[in-house]
Amino acid sequence: MSQNFMTGDPLSLDRIRSVLTRLEDTIIFSLIERAQFAHNPRIYQRGAFKELEELGFSGSWLDWFLKETEIFHAKARRYTSPDQYPFTPASELPKPVLPPLYFPEILYPNQINANASILSFYTRAIVPRITRRATLALAAHKRQNGIYGDGEFEDDGNYGSAATIDVEVLQAISKRVHYGKFVSESKFIQDPAAFIPHIQSRDRDELEALITKPEVEMKLLGRLQKKVETYSPDIAADGDAPKANGFKKLNGEKIDTDGVLDLYESYIIPLTKEVEVDYLLHRLDGMDEEMIERLRKKDF
Repeated sequence: MSQNFMTGDPLSLDRIRSVLTRLEDTIIFSLIERAQFAHNPRIYQRGAFKELEELGFSGSWLDWFLKETEIFHAKARRYTSPDQYPFTPASELPKPVLPPLYFPEILYPNQINANASILSFYTRAIVPRITRRATLALAAHKRQNGIYGDGEFEDDGNYGSAATIDVEVLQAISKRVHYGKFVSESKFIQDPAAFIPHIQSRDRDELEALITKPEVEMKLLGRLQKKVETYSPDIAADGDAPKANGFKKLNGEKIDTDGVLDLYESYIIPLTKEVEVDYLLHRLDGMDEEMIERLRKKDF
């Protein structure tokens, strides 16, 4: 999180790809952990816990978990790193206890933070999907114990465990999405003249076309599928995974492969592009014509 920006070239596309590839593993393993618990929608509902209201907190259980976690992380100077973005408003977080580290000015100054959107799509679309199997298994177990109707569904009471993993997933997705700023900066400084006209005309479509590589996205999704189908099957007691032809779906999967792919294809990739384009739209802020012309000629 810190030393990565002090050695080598943090804007090297190879280095950026390496970071994003490692984050794939973090996200996949965290989702597999989350999938072992039921949906537990109560932890995402504001005002669902009177215990939090008695503490004067009006958000959801996950909101509270995030804030308490990020208060501790802020004291350890996590959010002074250019690749870390809190879900809690910065005004509600304490100053670091440790002295600040020096970070080179890698990114152009900006206030872009997509965490509100990340939190929304994760809790509303992703969690219900990846926990579906655990939720159905829970309902079957409850029916066997004479619990029927609303009482049999969705809630296994593991609020702390589920929220702990949710925080890990959200932080990893946040880092992955906001790394789009590094992608945009890297591509911009390689060829400013290609971007500047579209930044000045505020043409989002042309900017997105400049940063989009369909072949890279297809390779990413293919790599993700292989990773999920490799990591997901339960390992037998003798250490062998269940056998299947190729990467055939297995009944012993810990997580829905298609659900993880959909997370990337429908949410992470599009939101990362939005961050990349938003960053580019602010890339000339505060510059006069002379500075912009120097950038165009790569005189920097």
